[in-house]
Amino acid sequence: MGMRLLSFKSLLVAAFSTIFLFFTVSVFANPEPGGQEPVEHSAKKEGFDAKEVIFGHIMDAHDFHLFDWNGHPVGFPLPVILYSQQKGLSVFMSSRFEHGHTEYNGYKLVKEEIGEKIAAVDPAEKVYDFSLTRNVVQMLLALIVLVWILISIAKAYGKGLGVTSAPKGKQNFFEPIITFVRDEVAKPNLGHKANKYLPYLLTVFFFILINNIVGLIPGTANVTGNIAFTAVLGLISFFVIIFSSNSHFWGHIFNPPGVPGFVKPILILVEFLSVFIKPFALIIRLFANMVAGHIIIICLISLIFIFAQLNPIAGWAASPVSIAFTIFIYFIEVLVAFLQAFIFTMLTAVFIGQAFEGEHHAAESTHH
Repeated sequence: MGMRLLSFKSLLVAAFSTIFLFFTVSVFANPEPGGQEPVEHSAKKEGFDAKEVIFGHIMDAHDFHLFDWNGHPVGFPLPVILYSQQKGLSVFMSSRFEHGHTEYNGYKLVKEEIGEKIAAVDPAEKVYDFSLTRNVVQMLLALIVLVWILISIAKAYGKGLGVTSAPKGKQNFFEPIITFVRDEVAKPNLGHKANKYLPYLLTVFFFILINNIVGLIPGTANVTGNIAFTAVLGLISFFVIIFSSNSHFWGHIFNPPGVPGFVKPILILVEFLSVFIKPFALIIRLFANMVAGHIIIICLISLIFIFAQLNPIAGWAASPVSIAFTIFIYFIEVLVAFLQAFIFTMLTAVFIGQAFEGEHHAAESTHH
């Protein structure tokens, strides 16, 4: 099911990327009659820029942009915290930059391909940026929600709710999920050490899930679609895997049993690289799936405005089709939000189980 969704999403991304390329080139490339300035300049100022909308949503920024009203962006500015040896500590709101149109206190907001960056007007000034971007703020809010949910559920169980009586409220929703992660993810892969790693697996699962769900709300940030976020999660899983390993694990890497001697050098290299490829696969899988889904949704909505630039009637005609497909993909993304949290947690448990595989089998043999 996951592979089918990924293939379908990849096909849609390719199709809409081709459509965007065709229409944007045809609109921006034609010169105006009379030898005037190419339409590209006026279109960039007044027309709909699909590239800016797409990258503006999936990249990090210093404010939450909700919508535009009469040509003016409406949203919530975030704190900017900068430090330089020349000026010391500077704290102000990102609205001072007026979305990159003005400078403030010797600093400017630069929009790059990878997102917004604050730089000093003076090239010689070294700036250290500790600003709270929308990805950071939303990640902190998700962390607060996660802690509140789990602590409140734990307190309810401590009072006997759900133990001596039927679960109530949040317990009804989260108890089956927690039980599923324990019985279908932790125990089959980690065996007798399942309870030891269960807190980490539950934390990873719910943290990714909350950020995935919140990222589907219009106006919020796509945190799990940020490579820095998934890289940190993958790096943490990498250290958990390494510190869970034993001599049996490293022995199979540097001295594979039952392999001819002339093959061992190649196999040792492959096995050693697999230690780093495993967390890298976790990073790329989560990042690519969440970015692809958001790009598809924005592309579908943007088609209305792209067709409207060519012809207003074409824009109205494309609206029902774009909205219908957007709703369809949106529901798929809700499923993908749960699916990707489960896959990341499952693969993490599998890799940890492989790290102490020999010990796991020895314990099972002793038990039997």
